[in-house]
Amino acid sequence: MREADRRASAAGVPSIALMENAGREVASAMAAAFPDLASLCVAVVAGRGNNGGDGFVVARLLRARGIDVRAVLLGRGAEVRGDAATNLQRLRELGLAVTEVTSEAEWAGAGGEILACDVIVDAIVGTGATSPLEGLAAAVVSDINESRKRVVAIDLPSGLIADRTDVPGEAIMATLTVALGTAKIALTQPPADALSGTLVVADIGIPADVIARLEGPWIELLTNESARRLLPARRQDAHKGEVGRILIVAGSPGKTGAANLAGMAALRSGAGLVTVATPASSMSIVATLGREYMTLALDEDADGLVTPAALARVLEFDADVIAAGPGLGRSAGVTAFVRGLLERATRPLVLDADALHAIAGAPKPSRPLSPPIALTPHPGEMAALTGMTPSGVQAQRLDVARAFAIGQGVTVVLKGAHTLIAAPDGRTFINSTGNPGMATAGTGDVLTGVIAACAAQVRPIEDACALAVYLHGAAGDLAAADEGESGLIAGDVLARLGRAARNLGAPAGAQRPRP
Repeated sequence: MREADRRASAAGVPSIALMENAGREVASAMAAAFPDLASLCVAVVAGRGNNGGDGFVVARLLRARGIDVRAVLLGRGAEVRGDAATNLQRLRELGLAVTEVTSEAEWAGAGGEILACDVIVDAIVGTGATSPLEGLAAAVVSDINESRKRVVAIDLPSGLIADRTDVPGEAIMATLTVALGTAKIALTQPPADALSGTLVVADIGIPADVIARLEGPWIELLTNESARRLLPARRQDAHKGEVGRILIVAGSPGKTGAANLAGMAALRSGAGLVTVATPASSMSIVATLGREYMTLALDEDADGLVTPAALARVLEFDADVIAAGPGLGRSAGVTAFVRGLLERATRPLVLDADALHAIAGAPKPSRPLSPPIALTPHPGEMAALTGMTPSGVQAQRLDVARAFAIGQGVTVVLKGAHTLIAAPDGRTFINSTGNPGMATAGTGDVLTGVIAACAAQVRPIEDACALAVYLHGAAGDLAAADEGESGLIAGDVLARLGRAARNLGAPAGAQRPRP
C-alpha cells in the first residue's frame, strides 16, 4: 500500500488528497456506525506519521460538523513531517488545541480527558509498524483498551503488523476499523482479525489499475461484489444435464447423514443431476433421506466401507465433477480406493474429510494430476497433509495453504474463520462470510456439495471454490440470524443456500457461457 500511494502520486493523485480522502471516509464510516455521533465526545489519539495525519483530518472534519473533538499527539509537533504536518497545522488553525504528549508521565496527566470521551479514534500507527509497540505507545493502547470505550481504528488497530496474522504485543481492540484502499492481511485472519471489530474497506482514490499492477502475491478479499461476478447466470433454455452432473462418493454405516447433506447441498447450489454413490448396505438409508438425488451402490467390505473394487464403477460414471470423502470412514480399503481415484480420475475432483485422511502421507502420484483437484481440509487435516501440527498451520494459514497449493498443483480450501482458497498459480482468496456457529458437525459436508456444484458451472476450479465458500458462509450467516449461533446446525445452512444465492444475485443481463 505504501507503493500504491507512491504510484498514485506519480499518476497525478497528490498524497495530500489521499490523506484528505482517508479522513473523510473514516468520518463517514463513523457517522454510519454511530447514529448518535453528533452528540458524542470524540478523542483522536495520533502518532507522528501518516496514520496520525489521517487522524488530524478526521478531527478537523468532525469539528467542522460541530462535534466535540479532543486531540492528542504522541510526540512533538516539530517532529511531524510532510502531509501529516500540513493537516496538523490546518487543525490548529481551526482553533482545536492538540495536546503533545512525549512520556508516560505526561500521558498520565493528559489521558484522563481523552479517555473520558465516548469514542476514541486510533491514529497512532498504521502500515508502517514492523515491531511490537513499546513504551509510551504501548501504555496508551493499554489504557484505551481498559477504558472499554468505542474505538475506531484507522487502517488497522495500532499494535498489529499489516502483513502478519499474529498479535505480537499490546494492540488496540477496535469497535470499527476503516481499512484504507484495501484490507490488510492482519484484518482478515485469526487471531489478529479478532481485534478489528466491524471492518469497512474505504476507497481513498488510489486508481484501480495502480493496485492491479503492484508486484507481490495476489490476494483477494471476497465480497458480495466479487462473488457476484463469479455467479453463473442460467440460460432460459437450460436443462438439467447442462448445469452440472455431480457424483458424490460418501457415507458408511452411522454416517449416512454426511452423504445426504453433501448431496442435497449440491442440488441447492444449482446442480442439475446429483448421484450419491455409497456402500451398498447404506444405500437404502441414503435414498430415504433424499428424494431429489439418485443413488449408486458401491462394493463394500464386511464393515460396510467402500473397497477398491468400487473404483471402476465410479470412474465410468457420467459426471462433470466427482466429490469424495464425507462419512466414508477409514480403512485400508477406503485408502486404496481414494488413492486410486486420485491417480486415475479424468474429471475434476473435490476431496474432503475421510478422503483427505486417505491421501495424507501418500507417495507422489505416478502421473501429473491432470484434472483440477480441490482439497478442503480443516486445520487438523491440513496438518496431516503437511506433516505440521494444527497449531503450526493456524499460526501461518496463508503461507501454508499457498505453499501446498503451488507445490502440489491443487486448489486448497483451508477451512476455519475467514476460510482461505489457495490456487496452484499462487492466487489466494480470503472469505468474508460465515460465523462461529458454523463450527458444528456436518457444515463441512454441506460445503463439499456446494463446491462440487459450483465446480461443474464455473471455471477455473479455484473460482468455483471461492464462490462456493462465500455462498456457504452467507447461508450460515442467514441461519445464525434466524436461529442464533449456538443453536445453528448444518441443516440450517443447507436450507438457506438458495436464499444466499438469491441475495447475491447474478449481474443484470449476464449470460455466462458454460466452458
